[in-house]
Amino acid sequence: MADRRLTPARPDLAAAHLRGQVEAQNFVEGTLSSVIRGRASLRAAPSDGASQDSELLRGEAVTVYERKNGWAWVQGETDSYVGYVREAMLGPRMAADAHVIVPLTPLLSAPDVKAPLRDLLPLNALVQAGARIGEFVETEGGFLPARALAPRARAAPDFVAVAEQFFGAPYVWGGKTFQGLDCSGLIQTALQAAGIPAPRDTDMMERDLGQTVLGAKLKRGDLVFWKGHMGVMRDGETLLHANAFHMLVASEPLAEVIERIAKPVTTIKRIEG
Repeated sequence: MADRRLTPARPDLAAAHLRGQVEAQNFVEGTLSSVIRGRASLRAAPSDGASQDSELLRGEAVTVYERKNGWAWVQGETDSYVGYVREAMLGPRMAADAHVIVPLTPLLSAPDVKAPLRDLLPLNALVQAGARIGEFVETEGGFLPARALAPRARAAPDFVAVAEQFFGAPYVWGGKTFQGLDCSGLIQTALQAAGIPAPRDTDMMERDLGQTVLGAKLKRGDLVFWKGHMGVMRDGETLLHANAFHMLVASEPLAEVIERIAKPVTTIKRIEG
């Protein structure tokens, strides 16, 4: 059975490329668009009261299969996640050439630290970089601190160091920015910054990422999984994880986490290279 999280198919509508694979009343090609806000909730249904399954970030490309009543049914390009986003969060397809490399940075209306704030752009947000004006870079939506940007192809050397920058960030289900993120959102975001593609959810990462090293001596960068939860080792003994116990990203001894969760570790994965 197709995974609904990754398959743009409903009983009434599905992507044209799924014709013959799924049953639906209508099939559509979809149109290309990009996210124009710092972050946009990707919801399970077209309602602000629906569960936030994930988030889309500024500049991220999406394929739009339906626009209705102010909502768009889309599939994101970064991890293929499917859901509903407010239509106002979308704009024309953007040819981005730079990305944000800090946890959160202000998008200003002018190249001046005192200029009005237009938005807050999270790590991995994409922009079109223009002229540099002093310590700022002009983009299609405003001005960003030059130190917060890097060419899109430049990747962070250590994904764990990226994750450590989120220490203390609030726990928010479905989130993947410094303004709030969940356990898999933290890891996916850090891996993406390091140029390592990763699926969105814990079960997907447990299945698809790295090599299983359950029973081996733990080291920095090992991913530890429980059913429905995950974190990353900072060293051989300390786990960093976004969690609902602390309601934030916390660093604590793995032994304490295992005792508190009271469920067995299902596997440990190691990402080499």
